[in-house]
Amino acid sequence: MKLATLKNGKRDGQLVIVSRDLSQAVVVNDIALTLQEALEDWDRVEPLLKQKYNALNKKNVSEAFDFDQTKAMSPLPRSYQWADASSFLNHGKLMEQAFNLDIKKDENVPIIYQGSGDDFFAPYDDYPVPGEEHLIDFEGEVAVILDDVPMGVKAEQAGKHIKLLMLLNDVSLRAHLFKEVSIGFGPLRAKPSTVFAPVAVTPDELGESWENGRVKLDLHVECNEKVFGHPNGAEMDFSFPELIMHLARTRNLKTGTILGSGTFSNQNYKEVGSACLAEKRAIEILETGEAKTEFLKFGDQLKFEMFDLSGQSIFGAIKHKFVAAEAP
Repeated sequence: MKLATLKNGKRDGQLVIVSRDLSQAVVVNDIALTLQEALEDWDRVEPLLKQKYNALNKKNVSEAFDFDQTKAMSPLPRSYQWADASSFLNHGKLMEQAFNLDIKKDENVPIIYQGSGDDFFAPYDDYPVPGEEHLIDFEGEVAVILDDVPMGVKAEQAGKHIKLLMLLNDVSLRAHLFKEVSIGFGPLRAKPSTVFAPVAVTPDELGESWENGRVKLDLHVECNEKVFGHPNGAEMDFSFPELIMHLARTRNLKTGTILGSGTFSNQNYKEVGSACLAEKRAIEILETGEAKTEFLKFGDQLKFEMFDLSGQSIFGAIKHKFVAAEAP
């Protein structure tokens, strides 16, 4: 099943069901007004949503209309909790080697930081930044949306709490990141608003590409209409159930919690490229002694998209441009 949130002038938007091919949508006010409302009552509404979704795919819904991705908000425009992991160890190793970072970590324990969940940006809206001197970067990832997860849950049970998956750009401001991490707390100013693709999907939509708690598909990244990379999610060192177990070790997780995978990164980066500028710069330093790739400038445009094995776009696309933020 595929769900989206359309702009309607309210903070949490309007929940709609989207057809598998992303061509049609239907409002479901009789079932739930918002995605958060649907998640809170998932056991009741999921069969109703699924019934309407099946009818929409068969073109048996008279009130269906053309789905316009540019009118979509992030599927959850805000979240009670947004946590992001660094589950691709290859990315961390490249960064540590290139920038001589001394990160005190245990490779058997995932790294997760607490992000800002109160202000997600829409996938086609311009992205405002206070200035280019903040060193604007992007990070292509996938994320899961959870229902209530009890404290101390084991990985074997954690997977059943995954209700939806999303595609995202975890924007980073590199001028602040290393400084904030070195203090010993998680990043704050280095992590502004996150952007999610228009559509959230249930795990069954991925078919055999959803395996062992991983999305085993390429994440296609373009910068200024040029291919930047297409790393695959199969190399995720910690699965989503393992990440959920770690996050819930000492606390309950409430419905609507979003948990990200961290930047996609593959060992064969020479063939598939990267999903963020910092990693590409790290590779340049390791190979030539100098980073040549610049951080983003105002006017630069990014595109993120993921396709299933038949070539169908799964989540729709993130396609946004970076601009100067207006003074308050």
